[in-house]
Amino acid sequence: MSPIPTYLTEKVAPEHQAQLTELYHLIQALLPTATERLGYGMPAFYVNGKPVIYFAAAKHHLGLYPTASPIAHFADELAAYHTSKGAIQLPYDQPLPTDLITEIVNFRVHEITD
Repeated sequence: MSPIPTYLTEKVAPEHQAQLTELYHLIQALLPTATERLGYGMPAFYVNGKPVIYFAAAKHHLGLYPTASPIAHFADELAAYHTSKGAIQLPYDQPLPTDLITEIVNFRVHEITD
């Protein structure tokens, strides 16, 4: 069984659980054969033994960690968000950018599998 549902209920503040659960189900749908586990204390999805994406609850935002290359590749689309080399901060008071997350996950899977 995946440890991610336990993380969502035990480690995420109740007011943020719905948004992180939505993200979890989105990534799960995009990566139905991925391995789900905790990495660095965060939910993570792995394909071919390599991490595709991590995510975590922070106090003021949802942290999305797809590694550095997708952040550089999608820099224009991510201009509205605070980013660093390997992280994207998604404010809790905004809807999840599901189309952009989908593109990032697909980009990362392409990197890993090609």
